[in-house]
Amino acid sequence: MITLLSRLLIRPDGRDGAALRKAYGVLCGAVGIFLNALLFAGKLLAGTLAGSVAITADAFNNLSDAASSAITLLGFHLAGQKADAHHPFGHGRIEYLSGLGVAVLILLMGWELLQSSLTKILHPAPVTASPLVIAILCASVGVKLYMAFYNWRLGKRLDSAAMRATATDSLCDSIATSAVLAATLIGHFTGKMIDGWAGLLVAAFILWSGAKAAKETADPLLGTPPTREFVSRIRELVMAHPGIIGIHDLIVHDYGPGRVMISLHAEVPAGQDVLALHDEIDNVEKELREQLGCEAVIHMDPVVTDDGVTAETRRRVAELVRCIDDDISIHDFRMVSGPTHTNVIFDAVVPYHFRLSDQQVAQKIRDAVRALDGSYYAVVQVERSYT
Repeated sequence: MITLLSRLLIRPDGRDGAALRKAYGVLCGAVGIFLNALLFAGKLLAGTLAGSVAITADAFNNLSDAASSAITLLGFHLAGQKADAHHPFGHGRIEYLSGLGVAVLILLMGWELLQSSLTKILHPAPVTASPLVIAILCASVGVKLYMAFYNWRLGKRLDSAAMRATATDSLCDSIATSAVLAATLIGHFTGKMIDGWAGLLVAAFILWSGAKAAKETADPLLGTPPTREFVSRIRELVMAHPGIIGIHDLIVHDYGPGRVMISLHAEVPAGQDVLALHDEIDNVEKELREQLGCEAVIHMDPVVTDDGVTAETRRRVAELVRCIDDDISIHDFRMVSGPTHTNVIFDAVVPYHFRLSDQQVAQKIRDAVRALDGSYYAVVQVERSYT
């Protein structure tokens, strides 16, 4: 159905990625509202006919799902707005907020189901299963599995945390309804009232899924590192230019799907013409914008490459630093000579939660550089990578 509706209602020609993303998000949200409202009406009827509190509670769960779909629809609509004076980086992060809202609803639904399940365990009640009730519950499971499938597929295609959270919600609902169906059949044919125990297991699974969805949508709001693939593509594109001999201090700022800004330091030969290098940096920024869809700000770091000493000393210092730990790297290397000693100045990048403190790392590096040459004094700044 989604495929058919997208073909009828969404015309990809002439639309950029953000507009297509908004269109698919609004379509999925609208379909979700319709299907969940339909399931609510069907299950409410089934719960009334069967005299089942579990089925009725599951019906109101679908009503909350309709609200979740409305949040998703609103989130995609607002996230698709263009940048303005108050939000110069756009509104893309609203999509993360909508996904977080869906995750909160999942957690609330799990908590309510947990409470009702405990009540059923303490106060069990018989249920009646008619063919109409069974048919409604089976259809509900099928519809929810379909909703989980198309939300997950589009969530992966569009890299949408909100859609993936909705898919998780739909999968949880199908499992919950399956448990209600099984408990209804067992209670009807055997007289054993296990609704409460089945609901307890489902509630635990739903709470776990909600916590996982909340983390997935909250992490981008707090700030997460870019993927290795994205960093590799940036590095390959920048290093393809012969005037650039190295990059470091890469920072990726995520303002929502399709809204990325990056900054980095590009090492360039100190002896080359600064105007020619600036022109090449402009070309790199343009390629990053056209090929990766991100705005880039690049700072040039001049590096001495032709004095016969600096490059060799840097190579030897890098080897010494790797002897401390393979995960440590150096950049911004330069040498300032004086009458009595030479300052060897550089930055050292260490992983987060490293086994040594920054002071210990700096001291080990200073000792290693001094052992390399007694006249060398290492002036080292220890820092962490943003990628």
